[in-house]
Amino acid sequence: MSKINYLKLAKEAAKIADGKKCSAVLLLSMKKFTVIAEYFVIATAESSPQRNAVINAVEKHFNESGGPAVLHRDGRSSESWSALDYGGLIIHIMSPEARSFFCLEKIWDGARQLEF
Repeated sequence: MSKINYLKLAKEAAKIADGKKCSAVLLLSMKKFTVIAEYFVIATAESSPQRNAVINAVEKHFNESGGPAVLHRDGRSSESWSALDYGGLIIHIMSPEARSFFCLEKIWDGARQLEF
């Protein structure tokens, strides 16, 4: 069994979010801060349909490219925040209000932002 390249997956997810017109897309390296995941992708979607489109596109891409199966998904019916957990990668797609309120990038201040 081969090791999962979570950085590659994180870059792909960030590009998908960016391609679906999410704003403020961030890819953060979490390796020095938590054992929860190696990488976070955080993006802002202006509406529930946009958020669902991003989540669906990421899942479809990973399924079709032989990526890992999602371990947990949360917030499908939420008006503000959806997340996909792939073990070493957690993807957060948030409304502008949730993004502003929870400030994940401030909670994880000092996490290295990576280019995608």
